[in-house]
Amino acid sequence: MWSISDVKSKGKAAFKKNYWRCVLASLILSILAAGSSAAGQTGNANNIQNLDTSGMSGEELSMLAGFLVAFASFLIIFSIIWIILRIFVLNPLEVGCRVFFKENLDNDATLDELKAGFGDYKRSVITILLRDIFLALWFCLLIIPGIIKSYSYKMVPYILLDEPQLSAKEVITRSREMMNGHKWRAFLLDLSFIGWELLSLITCGLVGLFYVSPYENSTQAALYKELKGSNGQTAETVETVQE
Repeated sequence: MWSISDVKSKGKAAFKKNYWRCVLASLILSILAAGSSAAGQTGNANNIQNLDTSGMSGEELSMLAGFLVAFASFLIIFSIIWIILRIFVLNPLEVGCRVFFKENLDNDATLDELKAGFGDYKRSVITILLRDIFLALWFCLLIIPGIIKSYSYKMVPYILLDEPQLSAKEVITRSREMMNGHKWRAFLLDLSFIGWELLSLITCGLVGLFYVSPYENSTQAALYKELKGSNGQTAETVETVQE
């Protein structure tokens, strides 16, 4: 069984030896996450209906209505553009960033790795889109099941290019199988960064940008490598027993 301290140690060592490239790759991943969060917040525009319009004249109400229509239209257009951009550009880029951190564990990876998701473009787009749809459906049910499934699908970007023979659904299934029995420990691994996250918050994100995010992303890649190694050894053991 892998240990949190060992995985973090490997992630930190890999990140420090290729510092600036890791910072840039993490910055891209942070922008992707921030953009998705911003797009998801567009639904909060519904709170505008709680505005107090008492005491407004007819002309003021008309101007307010025009503004609200324009604002709602902007949010809808922004959401559509972001969804299209996310599916066809940012999802493959996410795969490339994860591949970068995976490759950086053993060698000083170059930023050319960021293009990896575009090499198998159609499969990258379909797989990550399918993962996001499944996650959205789980979160629509309840928050806790959604969080649990987010850990089940955590290894999807890494598996996608590591095992090109698998279909999109098979990649997701493989991630779920790989995370079986490891989700709680993976959650504790994420929780172990809470002190760094608080420090990042205090420093207005500076510590997060230049240390915490690349450290975390490198650690996640190290976790994938540990799980893949464990699964590989298990598979070899099963084959030996069968023989």
